Amino acid sequence: MLPGIMLAGASVGITAANAQPAQADAGAYPSKPVRIVVPFAAGGVADALPRLVGQKLSEQWGKSIVVDNKPGAAGNIGMETVARAAPDGYTLGLAPAGNLTVNPILFPKLGFDVRDLVPVTMLAASPNVLVVNPSVHVRTLRDLVGYARAHPGELNFASPGNGSGAHLAGELLNLEAGIKTVHVPYNGMATALNDVLGGQVQMMFGGISTVLQHIRTGKLVPIAVAGPRRLPQLPNVPTVAESGYPGFDVTSWYGLVAPKGTPDAIVRKWQTDVAAVLRQPDVREKLDALGLEPVGSTPQAFGTTISSETLKWRAIVHRANIPPLQ
Repeated sequence: MLPGIMLAGASVGITAANAQPAQADAGAYPSKPVRIVVPFAAGGVADALPRLVGQKLSEQWGKSIVVDNKPGAAGNIGMETVARAAPDGYTLGLAPAGNLTVNPILFPKLGFDVRDLVPVTMLAASPNVLVVNPSVHVRTLRDLVGYARAHPGELNFASPGNGSGAHLAGELLNLEAGIKTVHVPYNGMATALNDVLGGQVQMMFGGISTVLQHIRTGKLVPIAVAGPRRLPQLPNVPTVAESGYPGFDVTSWYGLVAPKGTPDAIVRKWQTDVAAVLRQPDVREKLDALGLEPVGSTPQAFGTTISSETLKWRAIVHRANIPPLQ
């Protein structure tokens, strides 16, 4: 199971305590367009989510919310842009889980300090699913582990890149199950998925929105859900925890962050209004189509998640002996 972690007294990642006393009246905010920096190219869940939420807030506030895509360096360029922006509430960032919890561990030369960002809210979460190409004649995690133990180093798992959630999920399964499968990194999820579909690589962890259509057409076989509970889209597919590995949880999530020093009143306005947007039925329907579960947590709760996940992944990176990335 995952290593036990005590959070008392921990000061890891970014926390709501970084927020500064309010220096502006949120009642007069916003008075001009607001920018949400997305650290990836246009397209995909990480781009669609802030556009959906931003459109709703723009309608409510009467001011434009512009999504600014700044891809590169595994998302680090976009995060650096946010960290160095003026803390006036007019630049926020869409932050995937890995950019706040894993990249600070694996990239020793980040162009920013993650403590220069403050949590606003977790927008949504999406568990990963372990899938295999049908040519791999296993249909349960027990069978997959048994095959991998009998054939060490023979099974390969794809990921969109070193240090990605899919990479770490595969390494965690190796650790927890005592098996040896080989990581094959790609430059993006599309190419990784294509090679799993084509059988060049046997398996991968992928977000439900990425793999569901291929599961439904029989091109991929779902083995287990890498989250805390089963998915409504795949009610008969057990979790990895149910399959014998308690505590196994590799859930992708996306949050909003702001530059350190952004007034508390503005942070609270964003969180409150975003949470209300996420409760709207049409928004929930669109998120469900993207394979996302709405969250809308407080800055304090989001900060706690960042801290606990940073501790968890630091321990796993150490156990798996994953080298630093440049």
